[in-house]
Amino acid sequence: MTDRTSPAEHARPRLGVFKFASCDGCQLTLLDCEDELLGIAHDLEIAHFLEASSDVASGPYDLSLVEGSVSTPEHVERIQRIRAESRYLVTIGACATAGGVQALRNYADVAEYLATVYARPDYIETLATSTPISAHVPVDFELRGCPINRAQLLEVITAFLAERKPGIPNHSVCFSCKQRGNVCVLVAHGTPCLGPVTHAGCGALCPTYGRGCYGCFGPAGTTNLPALIPVLQYNGMNEDDVARFLHTFNVTSFTAVEDDRS
Repeated sequence: MTDRTSPAEHARPRLGVFKFASCDGCQLTLLDCEDELLGIAHDLEIAHFLEASSDVASGPYDLSLVEGSVSTPEHVERIQRIRAESRYLVTIGACATAGGVQALRNYADVAEYLATVYARPDYIETLATSTPISAHVPVDFELRGCPINRAQLLEVITAFLAERKPGIPNHSVCFSCKQRGNVCVLVAHGTPCLGPVTHAGCGALCPTYGRGCYGCFGPAGTTNLPALIPVLQYNGMNEDDVARFLHTFNVTSFTAVEDDRS
């Protein structure tokens, strides 16, 4: 069981940021919080964050942010060590919360992929699947997105260090569209859109510019995917089109919802 007591020998809460299989985009979101990070730097020690500095300290950590999926045997051992050293562990981004776009391997022959991509696949150590962090260790909170929302990230950091629940909404992108006064691209224009079933967090970016939502933040809290699929088909998508539409950043999450509700 994880020790929930704060490391007593350190006056300031200690933050660790770790990367697994990912593009680094969610860590860059944290780096983009320049002014905000300066504001909390006095009260927070960034003990481990290789994207920002090679000067790192060992655990324990009060809060660990983990980006990326578990995709190699080494990842399995490493995430267990990080979990043991972390009072709270928060996964950030689609790779860490759902396996990422690399989880497409879960529905194919990974050996065939290796032979296609690498000249010497026998040198590559990989797992047959790409899985979220929560498949291997207990996770205290999942912050979704590809990439994550900067304001939501700051809210999560602040909340956990203040010993309170993060105030992250669990409604769909449709709610954000209504807040912005957007015309529904799905209803008004027949544009394929995953907004009705996708977790809010992007501010309805794509629909605001006349494009359908691609599901970057994964399934919303109340998701009726089987009801949306006939609407997508009515607007011209066949079964293969719908499958490709769902098989992107959060393929494992949307597939799980589809299997549960079908």
